[in-house]
Amino acid sequence: MTKQEYDVVIIGAGPAGIFTALELSKRDRDRRVLIVDKGREIRKRNCPARKTGKCVNCQPCAIVSGWSGAGAFSDGKLSLSPEVGGRILDYMDRKEAEDLIQYADSIYLRFGASSIIHGLNTTRVDEIKYEAQKYNIRLIPCGVRHLGTDKAFNVLMRMYDYLISETHTEFRELTTAQDILVNKGKVEGVVLQKKGEAPQTVYCEHLVLAPGRDGAEWLSDQAGKIGIRTFNNEVDIGVRVEVPNAIMDHLTKDLYEAKMIYYSDTFENKVRTFCMNPGGVVSEEHYDGKIAVVNGHSYADPKLKTDNTNFAVLVSTRFTEPFHQPIEYGKYVAQLGNMLTGGGIMVQRLGDLMMGRRTDASRLRKSVTIPTLTSAVPGDLSYVLPQRYLTSITETMKAFDKLAPGLYGRDTLLYGVEVKFYSSKVEVNNQFETEVQNMYAIGDGAGVTRGLMQASVTGIVVARNII
Repeated sequence: MTKQEYDVVIIGAGPAGIFTALELSKRDRDRRVLIVDKGREIRKRNCPARKTGKCVNCQPCAIVSGWSGAGAFSDGKLSLSPEVGGRILDYMDRKEAEDLIQYADSIYLRFGASSIIHGLNTTRVDEIKYEAQKYNIRLIPCGVRHLGTDKAFNVLMRMYDYLISETHTEFRELTTAQDILVNKGKVEGVVLQKKGEAPQTVYCEHLVLAPGRDGAEWLSDQAGKIGIRTFNNEVDIGVRVEVPNAIMDHLTKDLYEAKMIYYSDTFENKVRTFCMNPGGVVSEEHYDGKIAVVNGHSYADPKLKTDNTNFAVLVSTRFTEPFHQPIEYGKYVAQLGNMLTGGGIMVQRLGDLMMGRRTDASRLRKSVTIPTLTSAVPGDLSYVLPQRYLTSITETMKAFDKLAPGLYGRDTLLYGVEVKFYSSKVEVNNQFETEVQNMYAIGDGAGVTRGLMQASVTGIVVARNII
């Protein structure tokens, strides 16, 4: 194995990793920084399914891996409230969080993000919030800057070009981190392996772990080897809902993304909406080259918009002792769905689910809601999701129908399974430094954040601490 040295090595090229590098370059452009990711450079990220409608199981998955990460590459919503997208308020006060979000937002704008912010019509937002409270629904007001799948590509490409051409930042694609090297409580380096090549030991003064959701399990395993404590986060499992725009337009035209929370009637599980895409498409993504899960995104270009709106409805569960495998549990549920579909995503009409019958191709053709994920296989989600989850989801859908009449309808489509793999939270201090000196854990993969903006903020905090 050859030997190389860097000032900072960053594992993961999503927003957390990118913003670490951007802030480092602003404060010390001569610092040698290496970013590695199991996916490809942004210009090489290409998902065939976006054109053909059929997943071909790229290795690694172009949707979840590569420069810009999963969320920034697909859809790109910037939530401008510290209450949305993670737990940074556990590590800083509200004023500091708001200032950091504003600062991170200014960087996105500098690299070409849209100047439009949704959700600022406070009169209309207050009206919707007031209406929601009648039905025990909590609406979280949040300004949203939407990049769009098409525009996000350009913004993140400009960040890449700037870092690679104007700073001492290097990016290695198709490269995985094998093991972290620690000596006397201080990070020493990391063993990297590029696809098709021999492992290489890279030494560094600072190591930033920002592997994203796709790397959450790897980070959890590494923490166990090194002896860093981790804690169970909530396990978020549910479905992606798809309905005609007409059902959601009166919410999305002012909010863009209606972030709603409901506690289910029977079990009082916390159920929330996530990643709402007006005029968007439902998509399929793969983890570990094996597990297919459902997601969704939308474009900024009006010409690319569809007749449907999709969003996730997720049930949050926090497991207690002796359970310590939240990621594995989520994967297990997803694998059940894949087993029944032959490896893909399942879709079911809500009406069929409520009648206790499987959706088949004939019933799906009768649906007013035309599925945008054409490769989805009609089936029965009751064979996949535990009864507690299904009950909580259907009760929540019925409550949300009060705000969006028609949502709890026969032809509402439910795709499964949607799972968020950010379920093990690494113990860090207020600068996101772990118990190992000079080693940091940030972003979604560390269980600290759940969205682009807060992930970006954690990168800024770490960079400032390093400097």
